[in-house]
Amino acid sequence: MGTFKIIQFNMQFGQIWDEANPDGAPVDLKQTIAEIQRHDADVVILQEVEHAQAGGKQLIPPPNYSLISQALTGYHGYFSYPKADKRELPFGIGLAIFSKTPLYDLSKLELPSPVIEFDFYGETKTPTDRLLIGAKTKIKGHEVQLYNTHLLAFFMLKASSKIHTEQRRLVLEQIKKSRLPTVLCGDFNVSNHHALVEQFSLAGLTTAQNTEVTWRRMPYVLDHIFFDHHLKLIQRSVVPTLASDHHLVIAEFGFNAH
Repeated sequence: MGTFKIIQFNMQFGQIWDEANPDGAPVDLKQTIAEIQRHDADVVILQEVEHAQAGGKQLIPPPNYSLISQALTGYHGYFSYPKADKRELPFGIGLAIFSKTPLYDLSKLELPSPVIEFDFYGETKTPTDRLLIGAKTKIKGHEVQLYNTHLLAFFMLKASSKIHTEQRRLVLEQIKKSRLPTVLCGDFNVSNHHALVEQFSLAGLTTAQNTEVTWRRMPYVLDHIFFDHHLKLIQRSVVPTLASDHHLVIAEFGFNAH
């Protein structure tokens, strides 16, 4: 049957969920890997793969990505950090795409963040830039365009993406260039997901689901698998996990006849 399964997962650099101490929970990458492996997806899309280092230092090779790559035998992978920035805070960083079929035409696009001052433990900070990465692959005889992004959480900065529209505009501008069956996964960090879904629908993208919460810290639907008219959604699910503060979003797609 000509279908394929895709996982969307913000893995929070392997930090597991502890309700009593979410920010102090240990990192257990084995749990992350086991969670990914048990679903046996054709495509795996990950955000926050690495833990940002002090002063914006980026570890090469990226340690978590390297371990996941070794564990996911039979998969082809692509990883990118965002632009190095000494302002980087100690959270998750870096995007990855894994596929059982070879990846090619790899791309990345920087998504500038606006200058918004916010307080971080008594220090005034401004946000770092974000990233969109892309890759093509061939699944069941069909060429497919894959995208992965992790946008700035304006709601955490007491700001709004309704006012600061540039990151989403750049993402959609890139998506509109695709003439292939296209899937856009990511942590879109939008508290009002209805506005996001409506905006992307006007660009021909449908989300696999927008009713189930995907984040443990607040009741928001942050994580999405968007797809275009070349694809038909067969089934989808939100899978709770203790391997991160985000749940997995899983979708199975078929190809529409054209």
